[in-house]
Amino acid sequence: MNQHSHAQFERALLRAQVGPIEWQTVALVFVCHVVWTGGGLLYPYAPWLSVPLLALSIVLHSSLQHEAIHRHPTRSDRWNEALVFLPLGLLYPYRRYQDTHLRHHVDIRLTDPYDDPESAYLAKADHQRLPLLIRLLLVWNATLAGRILIGPAIAAIRFLLVEARNAINLRGAKARRWRAAWALHGLGLAMVLGIIHFVFAMPLVAYLGAVYLAMALLGVRGFCEHRWAEAPDARSVIVEHSMLGLLFLNNNLHLVHHKQPHLPWYALPAAYKARRAEWLAINNGYVFVGYRAVLRSFALRAKEPVVHPSALRLASDTANLGALPDR
Repeated sequence: MNQHSHAQFERALLRAQVGPIEWQTVALVFVCHVVWTGGGLLYPYAPWLSVPLLALSIVLHSSLQHEAIHRHPTRSDRWNEALVFLPLGLLYPYRRYQDTHLRHHVDIRLTDPYDDPESAYLAKADHQRLPLLIRLLLVWNATLAGRILIGPAIAAIRFLLVEARNAINLRGAKARRWRAAWALHGLGLAMVLGIIHFVFAMPLVAYLGAVYLAMALLGVRGFCEHRWAEAPDARSVIVEHSMLGLLFLNNNLHLVHHKQPHLPWYALPAAYKARRAEWLAINNGYVFVGYRAVLRSFALRAKEPVVHPSALRLASDTANLGALPDR
């Protein structure tokens, strides 16, 4: 059975197992919005509890958006988008996340500073053009402590700079899609900001604190998701056990997700357990017992260099890549 036929077989098996609608995920979408609403309504009475609850719901919502991008919980992109459309995290338009994340899933390009939109590395030439202070901040950002404390600000600034360039440079159908993504985001943002002000009676600065905390937690997940390695399959991590697993929707088993992106979040642990030795062999043992192990090793020590470790540009010949992976 060739790779395409095998993927079709796996998708058919998945449909037989979970049906056309994955109700576990639908229920989690409902719970996420209930927690978000409850956290916001709690602010006038217990802000010390409200802000953490909002942050946790924003992290979960981001994970649910990731599921929606990969066609969960329904087989309809439009229905999935509708379920997670509201930008609880304020900054990222869903459709921009969708476009960049699907490009990220071309594994042969993983970590490439030009071809992987989610790469944490910089190309050497780009790094050399940066002011010294920025380079020092990026070195700090390569530690887990830095990723938590300043990582959200760096990620936000980097994203907005890229989007500013897109506003200038994109043309044709790509520009129209980009404008539609931001227009829909603006509509959702107006709704969220209206709820924060009129329903939650919450200062925007307090909500921004919840957003920053959420981005810091997401930074813990992203900190070790990928590394440079010659073999593409050795670039994605496995974090075996985590109390944050539910918030991340088991994306800590990141290699399994990259190899089987059609699997819903609740199927990933069983898929990993059934083939654990094989998965560890595939990614050359790039595994951590849990995020505490990551913290012990890299709290104040850079896990990766800022500049991409390879002296060679990764292959960008799309003729060798094939189609984008199935979502």
